[in-house]
Amino acid sequence: MAAKLNLDVDVRVKPGAVVRIGELSRRTGVSERALRYYEEHGLLRPERRPSGYRVYREADVPAVRRIRVLLAAGLSIAQIVAALPCMVDDDGLLLPSCPELVDELVKHRDRIGEAIDELEATRGNLDAIIAAERRAG
Repeated sequence: MAAKLNLDVDVRVKPGAVVRIGELSRRTGVSERALRYYEEHGLLRPERRPSGYRVYREADVPAVRRIRVLLAAGLSIAQIVAALPCMVDDDGLLLPSCPELVDELVKHRDRIGEAIDELEATRGNLDAIIAAERRAG
């Protein structure tokens, strides 16, 4: 059974409020390790307190949502780094605002379609082998 990724990270944070990494992780469902990984690649830029703690802003909550949506779509971290500045969150619908991003997304979608076609052909071959074995057995 295929697992479904819940992309609903509708989290309310008071304007101007900041949260530490554990709280952002809890509220978004993204592990602290993943949040640090996003930071290492420039996808998130939390502030650092004198104590060294990371603090995130309200704008980081929808940013995590956008990252998750793009990862679920099969984009690599490098592709997401390039894509995020061109993404606009319009009431929960991610809209690309750069024409070159749309072109890249079309190419990515086409590659996914080709991979699906190949997998379906492979499944058909396996079905034929299984059916032949069942007839012989």
